[in-house]
Amino acid sequence: MSDRPIQLLLVDNDPVFQLGFSSALEPFNDLQVVAQLDTATAALERLAEQTGENAPDLVVLELGIGRSSPHQISGLQLCQQLKNQYPHLPIFLLSAEAEPEQLATALDIGIEGYCPKGIAITELVHALTQVASGETYGRESAPRAFQDDSSASTTSSPRSQPRHNWLYKQRQSGLRYIDENLAQVRAQLQKNSQLSLFDWLFWTGVRRELVVSRWLVNQLLPVEVVFVSPNQEEGEQGNSSRKAGTRGRGDKEGERVPQHQALAPTEIEQQSAITPQQSVSSAVFDSTLAKIQLGVENPSGSPLEIDVLQPDKKKELLYVVLNQVGEAMEELRFLQVTPEQLPERRSLILRDLWQSSTVEFFSKYYTPTVGTYEYRIYDLMLQNAAIVQEMILNKIPLVVELFAYLVFEKPLVVENVSYRIEAPEAKARAEALLQNMSVQIANSVMQLLLNNFPEVEEVKESLYSRRFFSSREITRFRNNLSWKYRQDYYWEEPKAIFESKYRLFVLKRNSIQTIFIYTPRQNELLQLRGIRWSVTLALETRDAIAPRLRSVVGFVGNGVFYLLTQVIGRGIGLIGRGIVQGLGTTLQDTRYRKDGERGK
Repeated sequence: MSDRPIQLLLVDNDPVFQLGFSSALEPFNDLQVVAQLDTATAALERLAEQTGENAPDLVVLELGIGRSSPHQISGLQLCQQLKNQYPHLPIFLLSAEAEPEQLATALDIGIEGYCPKGIAITELVHALTQVASGETYGRESAPRAFQDDSSASTTSSPRSQPRHNWLYKQRQSGLRYIDENLAQVRAQLQKNSQLSLFDWLFWTGVRRELVVSRWLVNQLLPVEVVFVSPNQEEGEQGNSSRKAGTRGRGDKEGERVPQHQALAPTEIEQQSAITPQQSVSSAVFDSTLAKIQLGVENPSGSPLEIDVLQPDKKKELLYVVLNQVGEAMEELRFLQVTPEQLPERRSLILRDLWQSSTVEFFSKYYTPTVGTYEYRIYDLMLQNAAIVQEMILNKIPLVVELFAYLVFEKPLVVENVSYRIEAPEAKARAEALLQNMSVQIANSVMQLLLNNFPEVEEVKESLYSRRFFSSREITRFRNNLSWKYRQDYYWEEPKAIFESKYRLFVLKRNSIQTIFIYTPRQNELLQLRGIRWSVTLALETRDAIAPRLRSVVGFVGNGVFYLLTQVIGRGIGLIGRGIVQGLGTTLQDTRYRKDGERGK
């Protein structure tokens, strides 16, 4: 390297950390931050532009970039691309949180250094300088899963087989191959408007096969195999996983073990009982995510709050909601909530999903201000919580059943039949319920915006579809929503309750469509009052009168038909015949008379 400062390219999606990183390195003349980027795509573009002497000497990377959006390149994918395109450019991971398995994969790819965020600035400067000079840094400070057996603690501890064995390399190579093909298939599916029905079904099947293949590779090929000496085996007979020569999940207190490891036979039996359920939950989310990617247009003619958004923003909002649902499931597991506690927590779960989705999505694009007073998004949510809860959240059906299925692996009831968790009927119903809940929560997020800032230009330019830029169109859209609320409340909902069914918004191909599912709603029917109860009474009256009325109308119709055809029709026919006969006789007499006169 020349006498110039070491040029760093920082890739981190946290703007606060970017500012702090640059400020912390300013006193050190040997280091210079030449670029701060928040996505992998931007980093690749910047590296393509800077070549020769302008090229950076070191890439400092946050491994967690790209997790929030399936369209973005992840940190691991960026590492792989950088090593393929720039094999001599060192990479230094500076991550807040990184799972041991991810770090192990990054090491296998070939990154040169690692430090957790929060390290002392002097130590960080030393590490950056060391990696930029061609050395490596970070094995001794990385989690155990990031180390090879050269960093094993003592000879009495289990001996770990090195990660760079043929089996581990085969696993990583297979996963990379599957991910590359999966990215290509998803790119094909995003061209949904250009695909025929047959092509769409074909690529969807390929995507499903690749997802299952990736899951099988993760389950069958280990990340790390641990060998136990005979002495240790005798001293640890109580631990079935160590007796079998592998490290199980409970080997060491307080130590987090990678999820996908070689397991003892007893553990394999235990996991074989839950593996199908775990794959079903993932499949439900994966299917919903794929359908969101295809498109979420609303062709029904009935307005939804999310219709005001640009197509990409509509997808992004549904991604945010789906991600919050996943986090809510993890929180329920962490809090050890039982299935019996779900009904009493239903409203809290939905309200938390709405609030977290609103903060995650809305705060990205707009900080609401009125005059000199700034309204925080939390204050707006508190002001509108009761309306949103009553108008949308409380009406989302079968939330308890959905979470019981996804979180606690409970059977799902479909058409009064309880289906096991792996059954296609249960998975299809779970997908429909998850999609409906995601659409409805997204609607509640947009209701907050439409109720408070429908005419703010900053919001329009960032989020709205172009046809909603005019005040007239926004006013018309809000009026249509208002009428839809009234129609749903006074007519559609009582009718659905009386007919024992729920209306769901589901994703089919590239659109949001409406379906109805049967579910007993007797308790809700007994609670109807006023106009809503009158609607059910009118429907019942119509059902009671309609068959008799149809019979009466049919009988009267038959009588009228008989009267017109058999009586009046025949009478008119006889009269017509008599007239014709009379005319014929008159003509004949006239002709005879003329013939007689000629004979004289």
